[in-house]
Formats: sequence, C-alpha cells, structure tokens
Amino acid sequence: MSVRTIQYIFWRARILAALIHGKQLTLFLGQPKFWSKFNFYLKNIVYPDYQFQSNYHTIGKHQLHYVDEGEGDNIVMVHGNPTWSYYYRRLINLLAPKHRIIAIDHMGCGLSDKPQKYDYCLQNHIDNLDALLQHLHVEKFSLVVHDWGGAIGMGVAGKHPDSIKRALVLNTAAFCSQQIPLRISICRWPVVGKLLVRGMNGFARPAIAMAVRKKMNKDVAMAYLAPYDSWNNRVAVSSFVEDIPLDSGHPSYDTLCAVEKGLEKLQQKQLPMMICWGGKDFCFNDSFYKEWCKRFPHAEAHYFENYGHYILEDAFDEIAPLALRFFEGQE
Repeated sequence: MSVRTIQYIFWRARILAALIHGKQLTLFLGQPKFWSKFNFYLKNIVYPDYQFQSNYHTIGKHQLHYVDEGEGDNIVMVHGNPTWSYYYRRLINLLAPKHRIIAIDHMGCGLSDKPQKYDYCLQNHIDNLDALLQHLHVEKFSLVVHDWGGAIGMGVAGKHPDSIKRALVLNTAAFCSQQIPLRISICRWPVVGKLLVRGMNGFARPAIAMAVRKKMNKDVAMAYLAPYDSWNNRVAVSSFVEDIPLDSGHPSYDTLCAVEKGLEKLQQKQLPMMICWGGKDFCFNDSFYKEWCKRFPHAEAHYFENYGHYILEDAFDEIAPLALRFFEGQE
C-alpha cells in the first residue's frame, strides 16, 4: 500500500470521526501538537476586552445570552454570522458610560445555547430579538447592525417603527438580493456544505483572516472562534449560511421581503442613520453600500476603501469618534 493511499484513508477516517462524534476536526497531518494546544486554548480562553456580565433570557427550553451594560438611552447591537456579541466589545466599552447597551447572542451563537433540533430561520431570530427587548421593557432604542444583524435588527425595527430612534449600519443588508460569493455558495452545497462549515470549521475560521485587512491579534481571533469549537457548536453557523434566501422558493424569502418592506416605514420617518462601510468586503460589496445610500439618501455615509467586512476590527479608531457624536445626538 502506497503512502498516498494511507494518507487518503487517514483523512477519510478523520472526517468520518468528526461526522459521527461531532468533535473538532483535525485534518492537518503531522501537526498534532499544534492542534492539541489550540483546543486547550479554546477551552481556557479569556475574551480580551469582553469583561461583561453574562445575562440570559429563556426562550422555550433554551437560554439566549446577551450583554446589558450601562445606563441611558438604549442602543441595541445585533451581530451576524459567524461572529457573536464579542464583535461589539469595543463599541460597548466606548458607549456604555453614557448609554444602555444591549448586545444579543443569537440562538446558537456566542454564549447562547446551541440546540441541535431548532429552526434557525430569519423569522425566529427576529422574534427572539423582539422577545428579548420586550422582556427588558425596551420601548425606545437605537440600532447597530452588521452582517445578518441588518435583516434581524431591521426586522424588529420595521415592526416597531415608532420605537427606533437611530441606526448605525455596518456592512450588512436588509433587502432581497441574488448576489452570493462562490466561496459562500459552496458552503450551501448538500453534504459538502455541512462538512466544510461544521466539520472543518470552514466558515468561521477563514473569516478571522478573510474578513479583515489588518491581521487580527491572536487572542482576539481565538475569542471569535471559541464558541464554535465543535461540530455541534457550529450548528447555527451552518444554518445561517443555508438560510440565505436568494429566490422566492426559499423558506425565509417572504420574511426578508417583509423586512425590506419595513424599511419603507423607516425611510418615511427619515430615521437618522449613519453608514460605515468597509470597501474590501468580498460578501457585502459596494452594491449593498450603494443600495443603502439609495434607500436612505439623508444618511451620513462613511466609506472606508481599504477595510474589510469586520469593519469594527479594521476601522474602530476611525469609527469610534463618529459613533460617539452620532449617538450623542439622541434626544
């Protein structure tokens, strides 16, 4: 038997083990010490700049994690995929001295429960955020949205247009589109998609490099990945990818259309909006930026040509003073 054949069998055995047992997939031959240290690090990590008290709200049989820091006007921060509330850590620290910051971890994400038999659809994410805000008696609020957070946050805002005061929009969408990069489309393929995303962590792990233009600090990168350290813990990451509604036949298409329709109410009330956009985003490219500017021509727009999808990682120093000024304008 040739060495190549042995290697082939070894790789397939590791894939099968991951599929059966839901364990961290280790495919890099000859580097067991590296992966042993990596997995130990994930289990013992302290999240840099994220020393917030954990709060939980029960939805059905599951626990939804959220951050609730500071006092004052409410600012609700809604993350996307494959991030979690950690994405907003520096913005929370910046704004919490004068505002109440609520940052959700969607079901299956971050420090929330990760049920294996759960419908991780757009409507449920919208309903979960809405339920959390009602539980916290939040009547008026501003939004910060990124990635999937745009559709989820604006989905709630469209239901309660009189409740929302301001919105900071960061590389996201809340309207229908048929655009999808090939590298994400592959993650939706039957069998292959789950193997890549859940088995090989082929969505969250590449994002720590591909979604930024400035190299992430190692501890920060590990914090992003920590909640998604196994097949089971990546269930929502995979489900979010599968839930991208590209056509009318998709189960979440009507929900996204309703979110888009809700934007009209926010346009009519001239919702104060600031758009901060990374121009090197391979997913939410310039066409999405132009669409936001078209729909909200009164918005204050800042385009950062050389920054990526995780705009708060690349451009936080530039965005921080803009955010402080923008949210200081709340009445």
